[in-house]
Amino acid sequence: MNRQISALALFALVLLAALVVATTYWQAWAAPGLAAKQDNAIQRVAQFRIRRGLIYASDGKTLLAANVAVKRGGETLYFRRYPQHDFASQVIGYSTQGRSRAGIERQENAYLTASNANLGTLFQKLTDNLKGATVTGNNLILNLRPGAQRLAQSLLRGKCGAAVVLNPTTGAVYVMASSPGFDPNKIESARGYASILRSPSACPGSSSPLLNRATQGLYPPGSTFKTVTAAAALDSGVYTPSSRFYDPGYCVEYGQRVSNAGNPEAPESFGNVDFLQAYEHSINAVFCQIGMKLGAARVIDKAKQFGFYSQPPIELPANTVSPSGEFDFRRHKLFDDTGRMDPGRLAFGQDKLLVTPLQMALVASAVANGGTIMEPHLVKKVTAPGGGTVVKVSPHVWKRAMKPQTAAELNTMMQAVITGGTATGVQIPGFKWAGKTGTAETGVQNVYDAWFIFFAPADHPQVAGAVVVEHSLGGFGGAVAAPIAKQLVQAILPAASNH
Repeated sequence: MNRQISALALFALVLLAALVVATTYWQAWAAPGLAAKQDNAIQRVAQFRIRRGLIYASDGKTLLAANVAVKRGGETLYFRRYPQHDFASQVIGYSTQGRSRAGIERQENAYLTASNANLGTLFQKLTDNLKGATVTGNNLILNLRPGAQRLAQSLLRGKCGAAVVLNPTTGAVYVMASSPGFDPNKIESARGYASILRSPSACPGSSSPLLNRATQGLYPPGSTFKTVTAAAALDSGVYTPSSRFYDPGYCVEYGQRVSNAGNPEAPESFGNVDFLQAYEHSINAVFCQIGMKLGAARVIDKAKQFGFYSQPPIELPANTVSPSGEFDFRRHKLFDDTGRMDPGRLAFGQDKLLVTPLQMALVASAVANGGTIMEPHLVKKVTAPGGGTVVKVSPHVWKRAMKPQTAAELNTMMQAVITGGTATGVQIPGFKWAGKTGTAETGVQNVYDAWFIFFAPADHPQVAGAVVVEHSLGGFGGAVAAPIAKQLVQAILPAASNH
């Protein structure tokens, strides 16, 4: 009899353990996967019974995503409201009943609906369920700086383009602006959604405001890519900042002349120059020579060390973050068959190169941070409904792009661009910062994509970033994109704004 009782007790314990494990699995670890299935209609409706977590900007006060309670069929449902309207709209995204979710609302849905695998969240959710109380999600505090983000959007308004500013030592993203933007409050209604898609825009081709140009927009980088080529050249040991070149105004590749861009601040040819001067004045002919000497494979290998051909790890849906690299237009995908690349044009950022503003901001941050690229992150921390911290995001290294000595040499070269090169118009008296202009051909005569990548202060970088303005009529990077970067630096760094 005792043996039977013992066996029965053991069986009961096994069943109890199985119940605990199953409950924990389905309510914690499996919940994010279930929540991610956006075609699950029952799941979508059920989530609106949850009081979704709030989303704040970096100050913890500026509310970016809130809830409105609505009584339907005897129960309370919670729907999203976006108090700041078009503030970082492509980043925040939306959560709606009819159109599902986008942006951080989608990527961080598990935290926002209290279905993440954190033990504290799990116990709070179980307690709420047992009490019959409304389940409340965790809150997100982002790294976005309200003032700087609004300024970026204001400076880009009426233009098509993007701006990204981050902390090069931590990866915290302070600004991620994409223009044109949209008001996510209009997404749910058919009329509002149609008005967003029909919104007037100067953007050629795909002009949808729903596109996050900072992470999805793919542009020829122009001369900003010379930073990657310069890193490959300096890291190779073949070149130093004092290496000498002769610039006749062009280089000859495959029997054809590749000419200098003819920046407004400089003549078509410079004659005898060193490497620093070639970078400072953005001399295509010199970089064409370097590209042919290094070869396309070495330049592409260095680009990969910067993160090209990889998807930057950031808290946005994977389908809204594009990798950068050489683009095969026939197959509509990236390729790295270096035998099909033009090493000269590749070296100064043309050929078939397409990049995102986020990637070029990471290039600038690599120089600023001694050659190391940190993982970019939009989320600062996740907090519980009661105020306790659930997760605090810590800095993590993503890539080792170049030797520290190379980064130090490039720092000096990028400072020279502002003190005496293609961006002298954005000098800040008494304040040292660094940058690189880019003026990329678009295939339309006298129409360019204007670029500027940068970091500041030069001697102790606290911000790094990239600005691109699409299809600028006759506008070079130093005249169009660099002034936007200057104002963003001054908005974020008090030392720059005092000069």
